[in-house]
Amino acid sequence: MATPENVNIPTSGGAPMLELADHVHPCVYRPAEKAKMPLLYPTRRLSPEELDTQLAMGRRRSGSFVYYTACGNCRACEPTRLDVSRFNLTKSMRRILSVGDRECRVQIGPPIDDEVRLHVFNRHRLGRGLAVSEEPYEASEFSGFLVDSCCETIEMSFWDDESLIGCSIIDCGSQSISAVYTYFDPSYSRLSIGTYSILKQIQFAKQSRKQYVYLGMYVADNQHLRYKARFAPQERFINGQWVAFESPMSDWADPRSSTEN
Repeated sequence: MATPENVNIPTSGGAPMLELADHVHPCVYRPAEKAKMPLLYPTRRLSPEELDTQLAMGRRRSGSFVYYTACGNCRACEPTRLDVSRFNLTKSMRRILSVGDRECRVQIGPPIDDEVRLHVFNRHRLGRGLAVSEEPYEASEFSGFLVDSCCETIEMSFWDDESLIGCSIIDCGSQSISAVYTYFDPSYSRLSIGTYSILKQIQFAKQSRKQYVYLGMYVADNQHLRYKARFAPQERFINGQWVAFESPMSDWADPRSSTEN
């Protein structure tokens, strides 16, 4: 991808990046809203330590860009992370992990853009109502979203014999990993691949001696993102700081409720 022409180079985060015009588009998490996501273009590949810094600032990566949300009065998107040394498996997670380990083969390697992955990605995106448009992704769009990267990125793929079940795209920092996107064949929903993939990423982080797994955005009123609340203890980036949530799901007492009028 060619380097975009633009405006200034912020030093925040320790890596030189071009700051592009705000990217405004229909919100995929709250369809009635417009999402505003300023894009940052690294002028060189981010080091693992620089990626850690970007993630700790509540930022995410998509393709060759780093972004964050700046959506006016809406603060629904909350970057979420787990400290793997404190994470607790629930009984249902143990069951999902056991079934997945029995029925899936897991491979780790570089991200791949092929017809098989594109087909599964489009089945997941369209079959689970995750698309703003009903048009399937083209190969170039898929590659630009999940294969192009500005940092160290790997693919964790899940297989039923020789059939691809799904993939997780994962960014790797020095002390953290970040779950960029997970897609799977909806016909394998019984395996809870979304949850299973996070559990395997937690295992990978522990084996790699990393402290954090970043889970992406949590949005309380989005049915596709609420499942992240099951993973606890966790922290969410709220008003510029990481706020601890010790208990899963509805057991949480939201610390923001005490300050709201």
